[in-house]
Amino acid sequence: MPEQSEHHSGRISLSGLSVIMALALAAWEVYFFWGADRGLLGSLDGKLGFFTPDRLGFNTAWLVLVYLSYQLISIPFAITYREQIIGVLDGLASVVPLMVAAVAIIGHPELLKTPQRWEAAVLLVSMSLADLIGGFAITIGLSRRTIGFGAPPG
Repeated sequence: MPEQSEHHSGRISLSGLSVIMALALAAWEVYFFWGADRGLLGSLDGKLGFFTPDRLGFNTAWLVLVYLSYQLISIPFAITYREQIIGVLDGLASVVPLMVAAVAIIGHPELLKTPQRWEAAVLLVSMSLADLIGGFAITIGLSRRTIGFGAPPG
């Protein structure tokens, strides 16, 4: 009988990518609230990248679309037995962007100098809440269907 060895390739799972996206969003939020407009990039500050002051709301809306789309669409494909632990971590990682935005709004409102930054902050909190509530609802719905709750007898 040939010896079978388990070979794990360097692939990342759907839930793993979801965790990375949530943490990357939180890192961007930290930069947005605490680093932007502080001259960290020297003469390029406010001129480089997608989130320049004149396009802040529009580009934040695109960020929300991409982030929420992936987070919510990937849930049905990530619910497998082997990914239960990473699924829990995925749900917990989704709290991190919410906490960063909430701390900025509640704890440091002086960071939000313009109406555009307030709007972006509220949008980021709303997006994080939609991710948490939507993810919870989809997961509960799928687990009930898998377990068979509410199914007609037969």
